[in-house]
Amino acid sequence: MVKKIEKLTVFFVLAAVSFCGGCGILGVVGTPRQHEIKIPAEYDLTKQKNRKVLVLVEQPGWLSTQVNLRYYLTEAIHRSLMAQVKVKPEYILSYKQLSEFRSSKDDFLSLSPAEVGTALGADVVLLVAIEDYQVSELAESGVYNGFLSVQEALFETATGKKVWPESEENKSIKVNFETGEHGQEAAVERLVSSCAYCTSRYFYNCPKYKFKTFDEQKDIGWDTIGGE
Repeated sequence: MVKKIEKLTVFFVLAAVSFCGGCGILGVVGTPRQHEIKIPAEYDLTKQKNRKVLVLVEQPGWLSTQVNLRYYLTEAIHRSLMAQVKVKPEYILSYKQLSEFRSSKDDFLSLSPAEVGTALGADVVLLVAIEDYQVSELAESGVYNGFLSVQEALFETATGKKVWPESEENKSIKVNFETGEHGQEAAVERLVSSCAYCTSRYFYNCPKYKFKTFDEQKDIGWDTIGGE
């Protein structure tokens, strides 16, 4: 009788261990892996199929640059929208179309983003207002520093209303790097590409591990986005 009780005890102990172990395995399996965790889109353009997007970059008159910054930034955002958000090329209004329209309108500066978008057949307009831009060479060394700051907002052309971000303030994006080689053009390309990446991530469910970028200027609370 004693042996039977001992056998039953061993059986139940093993069963309990097995059960708990199984629970642990199920817990691990049920927990999302780091690369599977995503930060939800603030405005999901991936669900806006067959809608034309216009990227409208504004540069203040006082900001003098040796390169066509509006062109470089527009093209970088176009590439990023296609690569990250999967917007089809045929649904992105070209910089050439916008440039020709800008040149043909004496009152272009008085037009709202929605009015420009409507004239060009866009459904949404991404306004990118350049605030500051600097690229400088360190003592003729071929090594460059760079900084780019923009304010962004997305507008529906049908209503003229801002749909992103939800707050009254526009989205602020600042990117910079301390050193970089290969000349001024490479420095500009790095700035606009980083800025474009930081823009597109808000328009799709971005994997958490891809959200943060090395060149982004970090503000207070930046590192808590999406949780730790």
